[in-house]
Amino acid sequence: MWTDETRLRHDRSGLRYTHDLMDDEWAEVAPLIPPAKPGGNKRTVNIREVLNGIMYLLGTGCQWRDIPKDLPPKSTVHDYLDRWDYDGTLEMIHHTLYIKCREQAGREASPTAAVIDSQSVKSAEKGEAASIRMVTTQGRKSKERSGISSLIRRACLMHAVVHSADIQDRDGGAMLMGTLFGL
Repeated sequence: MWTDETRLRHDRSGLRYTHDLMDDEWAEVAPLIPPAKPGGNKRTVNIREVLNGIMYLLGTGCQWRDIPKDLPPKSTVHDYLDRWDYDGTLEMIHHTLYIKCREQAGREASPTAAVIDSQSVKSAEKGEAASIRMVTTQGRKSKERSGISSLIRRACLMHAVVHSADIQDRDGGAMLMGTLFGL
């Protein structure tokens, strides 16, 4: 629920870009970023700015070449995104924030129920459709039943898999559960 206090806490008008991390958000994520590797040159890039670049890309959906000049170069942002994906840093950040989000909502850290949803979307490549399967934890039951949007508002995304739309729902669900639980 939006109150005057929550509006002030989430006000992003003083930031350079609305996708930049606020100080308290950075304080949550900073300890999860791996330190620079020992040896070699000292890290010269501002990691917070790299994360701001990643958030800008995700928030705006812009092309890599369109990252603003006051953020780190696209090659630096891309290299860190690729490295953090490879070494599991992004997954660890997501998991840590996911647990914190659930605990703040007064729920157990591990969900007891989940919803698998499938949605087909048109793909720009080869004119084929892609299918997105998402697992979300079930939120509080509500009298509001306005379809998937109300579910997403009451749920937390656990995992998503994108694949071609010609895969049957039962097979796509099995793929999703396999990637989620290592089956």
